[in-house]
Amino acid sequence: MEWKPEEEGLRQILTLLKESQSPDTATQRAVQQKLEELNKYPDFNNYLIYVLTKLVSEEEPTRSLSGLILKNNVKSHYNSFLPEVAEFIKRECLSAIGDPSPLIRATVGIIITTIASKGEITSWPELLPLLCQMLDSQDYNVCEGAFGALQKICEDTAELLDSDALNRPLNVMIPKFLQFFRHSSPKIRCHAIACVNFFIMSRTQALMLHIDAFIENLFFLASDEDPDVRKNVCHALVLLLEVRLDRLTPHLPNIIEYMLLRTQDAEEAVALEACEFWLSLADQSICREVLGPRLPALLPVLVRGMRYSEMDVILLRGDRDDDADEEEPDRDADIRPRFHKPRSHTIKHNVGGGDSNMSGGGDSDDEDDGGDTDSSLSDWNLRKCSAAGLDVLANVFGADLLPVLFPILKETLFHDDWVIKESGILALGAVADGCMVGMVPHLPDLVPYLVCCLSERKALVRSITCWTLSRYSHWIVSQSHDLYLRPVMTELLKRVLDNNKRVQEAACSAFATLEEEACTELVPYLGHILQTLVFAFGRYQHKNLLILYDAIGTLADSVGHHLNKPEYIGLLMPPLITKWNVLKDEDKDLFPLLECLSSVATALQSGFLPYCEPVFRRCVSLIEQTLNQNIANTQSPEQFDAPDKDFMIVALDLLSGLAEGLDGHINHLVLNSNLMQLLYQCMQDPMPEVRQSSFALLGDLTKACFQHVHPYIPEFLPILGMNLNPEIISVCNNATWAIGEISIKLGPETSKYIPLVLNHLVDIINRPNTPKTLLENTAITIGRLGYVCPHDVAPVLQQFVRQWCTSLRNIRDNEEKDSAFRGICQMIQVNPGGVVADFMFFCDAVASWSHPKEDLKEMFTKILHGFKNQVGEENWRQFTDQFPMQLSARLSAMCGI
Repeated sequence: MEWKPEEEGLRQILTLLKESQSPDTATQRAVQQKLEELNKYPDFNNYLIYVLTKLVSEEEPTRSLSGLILKNNVKSHYNSFLPEVAEFIKRECLSAIGDPSPLIRATVGIIITTIASKGEITSWPELLPLLCQMLDSQDYNVCEGAFGALQKICEDTAELLDSDALNRPLNVMIPKFLQFFRHSSPKIRCHAIACVNFFIMSRTQALMLHIDAFIENLFFLASDEDPDVRKNVCHALVLLLEVRLDRLTPHLPNIIEYMLLRTQDAEEAVALEACEFWLSLADQSICREVLGPRLPALLPVLVRGMRYSEMDVILLRGDRDDDADEEEPDRDADIRPRFHKPRSHTIKHNVGGGDSNMSGGGDSDDEDDGGDTDSSLSDWNLRKCSAAGLDVLANVFGADLLPVLFPILKETLFHDDWVIKESGILALGAVADGCMVGMVPHLPDLVPYLVCCLSERKALVRSITCWTLSRYSHWIVSQSHDLYLRPVMTELLKRVLDNNKRVQEAACSAFATLEEEACTELVPYLGHILQTLVFAFGRYQHKNLLILYDAIGTLADSVGHHLNKPEYIGLLMPPLITKWNVLKDEDKDLFPLLECLSSVATALQSGFLPYCEPVFRRCVSLIEQTLNQNIANTQSPEQFDAPDKDFMIVALDLLSGLAEGLDGHINHLVLNSNLMQLLYQCMQDPMPEVRQSSFALLGDLTKACFQHVHPYIPEFLPILGMNLNPEIISVCNNATWAIGEISIKLGPETSKYIPLVLNHLVDIINRPNTPKTLLENTAITIGRLGYVCPHDVAPVLQQFVRQWCTSLRNIRDNEEKDSAFRGICQMIQVNPGGVVADFMFFCDAVASWSHPKEDLKEMFTKILHGFKNQVGEENWRQFTDQFPMQLSARLSAMCGI
């Protein structure tokens, strides 16, 4: 029997569908509830598909809504549909695929795709053959509807379509799609290219067999009159550049000309897609060769693409130059989510030996932000893509870009139209990273010019100037303070208090970048800086406050203990603590404030003592609440939501800051709390970031108040041993560091725990491609274990000594290095044979010391002379003849050898 709806049921559902379009939220809630109840009736979904496909008398939005509700039901409950209901829905979808209404066709396509993605594509074998057959229909609606459905299926299940499970339908589908590239309807041409494009990145074999036909067809469509077709052609060429450069190479000069044209397309969506091509091309080794000759044509196009459109200026209220004191508060939707970076233990390097960033471009997260920090424009757009394109090309061509760029900059930077001038300043910032060396001779003129632009009338010019100046902060800091750093800083701080919110934001971010570069160079100006930042507290609205916390935290990281002066503390702490007291425990604004306080506590050291108790207690309470909520959620998920573990991570990190800054003063706070029990739970959390931060805190507490850690060692060390997994680098890194800190305090008692950790550490130090920080921490910890238990570690000396020596040759003299080298010396005394094969590396590592303590120097001398006496004068001379001059000189000066 064919299913038929009952009049009454149909009437009810139609009423509901109409009510759900009501703007009133109470009505919508009531509708939601009724829909949930109706889901209990097995044939409710039959009614929904019936309204969508058969009730042509109803308005299209009502029919489409019925289909979207059905789509959600399929998504949530398809596996519990009765077989006859599922069959009915599939049949109806296929019969309605050619509905005269584009909206209804699209809705039917979405339902088909949703069913297919529920794993049903394998148990609905007739679907793909039928859809492919419908493509040949003389009825345009049927062909377009089928193509629309196929496009969605290709997007959602591309991998499955290329698998043996379905007998590789793409072998039929791809040649079929290619036939429609020259169809008379632009919509169909668009579908055809879009379908094939989904298979480029995976190098699908069926497509690779027809790659030449595909490229030939793309060229045929290059100047199609339909913008969507042009956009899809550009997208295909961008993808092919990454995947099949070999096939495009003979055509590249023509493709470059084509993309130059398309990057200037009147339709922004096409221009944006074409502009991506330059980003992709910059990744290819042939970029310099093929693009060099066309830079004079390309750069003006990119810089033009960086201009704000009239629409942008309206959206950004670019004609309004002061909005900071308006009553209109920031909307939560405009505030980007922040991501906390958990603490990671790193080691300071000797200059030149480390990986300090000498490029002159700070490595901030929003490198190519192009200064649009407004959410209405935070989507990727032509301006940002053009700026990113110029940035990557500057990195490819370096100073060779400048002869082409300078005439453009001369024209734009001094233009009367502020929109053009603004794009020139953005271009100047975009090339900072790649062209730094070539820019240096021009910066003495450009930086003062930019400082003047900070007082421009137009807010959008002031804000982009902040960003551009920050990109040159490395140079600014290394010059005469009077000529550059001071004027830049003075003007930037004025902009921190600008009357325009966007300028405040850009200035605050730029100032944070300057702080990172300048570090202690800022100490003479601290009073003025703090007065400005604290004054901003009173003025800033919600969104910019979050950036202000960041600027204050960065300042604390940059100047360290220089902040610990009563007058600075008196300025800085009251507004921070006021905010701290106002924010509720569940307010996410606590994250940036906690991060900021963590930096401030570490910098102020004893100066933070008056504030530490309430801060400590609240952090412990945040950790406890999060853990309790997590347990509640695990036991009854339908009743309790999962907690946001970021609260716990940030609280652990702030406690680390307190432990590091206050040192022994944290003792009584830990004593009167349940922190150690909570830490034990955090160390076993499934989320890596929680473990990472808990191991950092464990290491800091070990240094600050070991008496509270000691009783827990038997529980803690096995957990640390289980986390020595280099696949999760930051967790492994902090666990390794904590083991080293514990061993130093625990002394010879560490012996019984060595079997839990030593093999893992030796494996890590010998792994290829281990990140430098992890190698260094691992070497230090192995050295420390050997220092406290030389007899336990020395037998395997030969397995790690070469790697150990090369890992530590670049790090600065410090306590960690001292204990590690004492360990290696003791191990060599226990097992001298273990170092013989790699003695040259040991000599090199010893020479990396600038000023070892006297007794450590004696250890080095004893080992070197012992080795020399053992091998005899002649062999020793042959051995040392292989040394570089510098090494011989260092060793002779240090050990008299």
